[in-house]
Amino acid sequence: MTYRALANEDIEVFSEAISAFFLNMTQEAAAVRTAYLLEGAAPELRGDFNGVIDVSGGFRGSIAFSAPHGMLAQLLGVMGENDQSTSKCLDVVGEIANMMSGRARRHFGETLEISTPRSSLRGACRVGAPASGTPYVIPLRWRGFEANLVVHLDIRSP
Repeated sequence: MTYRALANEDIEVFSEAISAFFLNMTQEAAAVRTAYLLEGAAPELRGDFNGVIDVSGGFRGSIAFSAPHGMLAQLLGVMGENDQSTSKCLDVVGEIANMMSGRARRHFGETLEISTPRSSLRGACRVGAPASGTPYVIPLRWRGFEANLVVHLDIRSP
């Protein structure tokens, strides 16, 4: 079985997805910056909270969202959630990763199988699903907070 790395138009799907998420959920746009390649086979997520979705079914790799506590607390508040505890932040960061994976499934097709989100605190999570291509980082800023969407996927070649 052979795989191909993500193309620029594939990365654009993720940039648009994270932008749409913030606009739809908060009525405030996030400043999504240009994606860049991340060196290293298994990049470490550096946010206070990390949500990871592993993918399979003609794909291999993962989609992760990494954000600081302050961003997630404000995001929960905007969403009407008064509980901004660690457990709620873990829930929301996993849900954001899940939503990004759902958007990827609409783009790539139903063969993209996604796992249940894994959420963790800083330092407890690596993007570890086996993908051979270089991971892309899509940085964004919302209300002065920096976060990253990390896309590390290979796509099965026909």
